[in-house]
Amino acid sequence: MPAKIAIIGAGTTVFSLSMIRDLCLTPNLAGSTVHFMDIDESRLNSAHALCERLAAEAGAELTLLKTMDRREALEGADFVILAALVGGHQRLKDGWAIARKHGYRFGGSLHIVHDEGFWINYCQLELMEDVLKDTLDICPNAWFMLVANPVSAGVTYLKRKYPEANIAGFCHGSNGVRYLASRLGLDPNEIEFEVPGVNHFIWLTEFKHKGEDAFPVLNRWIEEQSEAHFEACRDCDSMGPKMVDLYRKFGAYPIGDTGNPGGGAWGHWYHADDETERKWKENPAEWYEGYFRHGEEEARKIKSIAEDTTRAVSDMIPMTHSTEPMIPFIEAIVCDSPRTIILNILNDGNYVPGIPQDFQVEVPCRVSAAGVEGLPTKGLPQQLLSFALRDRVAPIEIELAAFESGSRDLMLQLIMMDPWTRSIEQANALLDDILSLPYLSGMKERFGTAAKV
Repeated sequence: MPAKIAIIGAGTTVFSLSMIRDLCLTPNLAGSTVHFMDIDESRLNSAHALCERLAAEAGAELTLLKTMDRREALEGADFVILAALVGGHQRLKDGWAIARKHGYRFGGSLHIVHDEGFWINYCQLELMEDVLKDTLDICPNAWFMLVANPVSAGVTYLKRKYPEANIAGFCHGSNGVRYLASRLGLDPNEIEFEVPGVNHFIWLTEFKHKGEDAFPVLNRWIEEQSEAHFEACRDCDSMGPKMVDLYRKFGAYPIGDTGNPGGGAWGHWYHADDETERKWKENPAEWYEGYFRHGEEEARKIKSIAEDTTRAVSDMIPMTHSTEPMIPFIEAIVCDSPRTIILNILNDGNYVPGIPQDFQVEVPCRVSAAGVEGLPTKGLPQQLLSFALRDRVAPIEIELAAFESGSRDLMLQLIMMDPWTRSIEQANALLDDILSLPYLSGMKERFGTAAKV
């Protein structure tokens, strides 16, 4: 059955190619229309042209449109995918350079030295709300699919303010369980698991293989093979010494971006200084350098594909399903083929006990033509629940209060909650320097400058 899908931020070519590839491999969605939208005309044209070539090579019955007009893209949409990052990665780097000058470092710093920096999130939340308001005006029954960060703050803010909207947040971090199973010699297709929590803070609490408890397999690997793995593995490895130590401490295994730099490299005590990081084989700064290098390499690869029209796009991009949940989500709703997908939704059914019911949680959901139904989990161990409330829920609540009110005091309180803040003077200096970035003039006007003492 066909659907109309609008991708906002479609100039992110790797993402768009992944979505079109998955659509080509989903016969149930033949005849669908995808409307690409981006404010960068060059990137938009490149992404659209490559995706058209890929769809033609696959013989897929898809209509691919493009526009720089967001409202045009939303006309008749059944699904709106927001994948845009305002200003790109350079704004992250600019802010991080300022933060490090003021004594901040990677590790547990969710809103400063992380890709959810408060100056990034401010612009992202503005964009999210603008796109959602257009969606409610033009295609009010569409599903608003939030892929761009901050997923946790975005789902919480938007669903509280616009309860009538169909909103789901997406993150592929839960796929980390499949990697863990493979590393243990288990077939990922034969496992069952629960990874409750909030976005970028999810933990493996239930783990079965062919119906049998699989934690003993993990425990045996730790006892017999982990030390050899630690010697050989890269820094920030998802089965490295830090992750194993967290599992030993809390009895649940950190999954996806929970403990790695992509989720803020929680907890900060593993990152107290360079020597401590070396002990735990952690190097978030280099991890991000590798992440950015990989992005640049992918961009060069895409450019070469675009320029070489003599080769098939599918020869350079394997035609296999990605592990992204977006197209399976769309298929489940359009074709009424119920399936369970891990999504980010409000905790309004107490799916993770102890997390506020008007706050985002990442949980398994039953998805069908009837919509999205969150499924209850056993929740987190008490210690981890306490950390989730302190290190995820509380800062995001302050962030959203600052975003809505424009209060400088609240923004400073958010900065004061960072583990690397040592004084109000440090926080004020950081905020002033961040707000002096030339592209943040609107934010500077809203939050002002520090009063002179």
